[in-house]
Amino acid sequence: MPGGPYVTSLGHAGLRIENDHVRVLADPWFAERGAFLASWFPFPDNSHVRTPSLQDVDVVSISHEHLDHLDLDLVAALPEHVPVVVPRYPSTILERRLRGTGHERVVVLDAWERYPLSDHEDWMTVIPEVCPMTHDAAVLFHVGGRVVLHCNDARISLAQVRRAMVETGRGVDFMAVQMSGASWHPVVYEYEGGDRARIEEVKRVGKFKAVTRLVRSVAPGMVVPYAGPPCFLDDDLFEHNPRLHTPGDGTGPDGGGEGIFPGQDQAVAWLRDRLPDQPSTYLLPGDVYDAATGQVSRDPQWTGFRLDAPPTERRAYLEAYAARRRGAIQEVWRNHPVPADDDTLAQDFRRHFEHLGRLSSYFLARAGLTVRFEVLGPGGGTWDAHIGPDRMEVDLDGTAQTVDYRIRVEGRWLAGVVAGRIRWEELLLSLRFSARREPDLYNDYLVGLLKHADLEALRAIEAYELRRSHGDLITVRDGDRAVRIGRYCPHGTEDLSETGVVRDGVLRCLGHNFEFDLTTGECLNARCDPLEIERATVPV
Repeated sequence: MPGGPYVTSLGHAGLRIENDHVRVLADPWFAERGAFLASWFPFPDNSHVRTPSLQDVDVVSISHEHLDHLDLDLVAALPEHVPVVVPRYPSTILERRLRGTGHERVVVLDAWERYPLSDHEDWMTVIPEVCPMTHDAAVLFHVGGRVVLHCNDARISLAQVRRAMVETGRGVDFMAVQMSGASWHPVVYEYEGGDRARIEEVKRVGKFKAVTRLVRSVAPGMVVPYAGPPCFLDDDLFEHNPRLHTPGDGTGPDGGGEGIFPGQDQAVAWLRDRLPDQPSTYLLPGDVYDAATGQVSRDPQWTGFRLDAPPTERRAYLEAYAARRRGAIQEVWRNHPVPADDDTLAQDFRRHFEHLGRLSSYFLARAGLTVRFEVLGPGGGTWDAHIGPDRMEVDLDGTAQTVDYRIRVEGRWLAGVVAGRIRWEELLLSLRFSARREPDLYNDYLVGLLKHADLEALRAIEAYELRRSHGDLITVRDGDRAVRIGRYCPHGTEDLSETGVVRDGVLRCLGHNFEFDLTTGECLNARCDPLEIERATVPV
């Protein structure tokens, strides 16, 4: 293919990057069964892009193990000589899942290590998030003298993108950014009145602002938002669609629309409003961007299709899409049958949590809470997991007088987790449960223990947090006073000179929306170490 390089959207976060001597797939996702227990599906339907020639590539890049980025069926069908390149994380779960498909050629890259793509000075490297609590990475491609920065779900820092430009010796020609949510909160939480809408707005706008700051610092030749929204085709989840992606032009202070899954059109509208001199667009599956000329070729598949279609038109599209996937969804249900009406599930639950309790005393001490599981259907019951501070205890009679978290879930979905067939994040991201927490504070150590459930991953987080340095201070302004605070967020160590936003005595880190009281340093909305505060303040 002369010229280029060309970047083709595969739908969701997937890209194909190619010119006349290299062809790469990055985070392709076409799975007929969707992801996360057949809950998420690419929007719009990208099945027409998966042609026999799609897998005629030199390299496949996978950024992390979330199944909307990791298409195991596609990996299993790759020719055995094609390498699958992944970042190195503290846990080897990603590599094990890939090799579990039968594909053995898996290449693991350290951060900033270059992997050659051809004999023409084409290469790629990986840029993992700084904090090991999250296993996500951006991928940097240098192809045909042009630079593609594929951010995936990673929250990379301004310092990392500056290094990326030093590594390539030029600016970024094409930057793909995640501007949609990837969370079960607040979607499945039992909030009253307008609380859910308020939380959704905070998360949506926080994400938009964080990406805007990153794009402003990079000033790429073209920025493209992607990976959202997914759609929900199972009958049990279908009504999430209108609530999660509502019409809006993206330009207002609330980001336009509602929900944590804004559309690509809304994300582009936000960027064009805030960064009017920055070229931006969205790509639908099959659309092609020429990084040499800046031209976009639209796939005729989408003639007449509108991302901003009115609700009735969008619903009709989704209903037809759901009908095409009904058989695959039913297969997932069959693979997760109702448990036996005995104590098998309860005993599996006990063994699973007792195993978690042996993995990390550090996480137990920092989690320090009781989680009640209301398990519905045969074999279920009300079970309490007392997680820390010094041990793990499981009460299958559910006698705790007070609980911090309540999770209501069908036994058929929980059974796969406690038996080790699926991972906790697959269940949580499936939205196939409901939850409530009192007080309403996010507990990163509970979520970290569940989602990693891996000794090496937990040890890496503990070591990272214990070696964090203190004493590097910056000044932020709150009204008529200046406050000296620690430069780095106590949660993910984002540089608060880049990601900190102050309003009414509260600093919010846009990295993960953790909020800190600027008088006490206390984290207001999550279980987290306090922000370092220099007690003396001076007038502005």
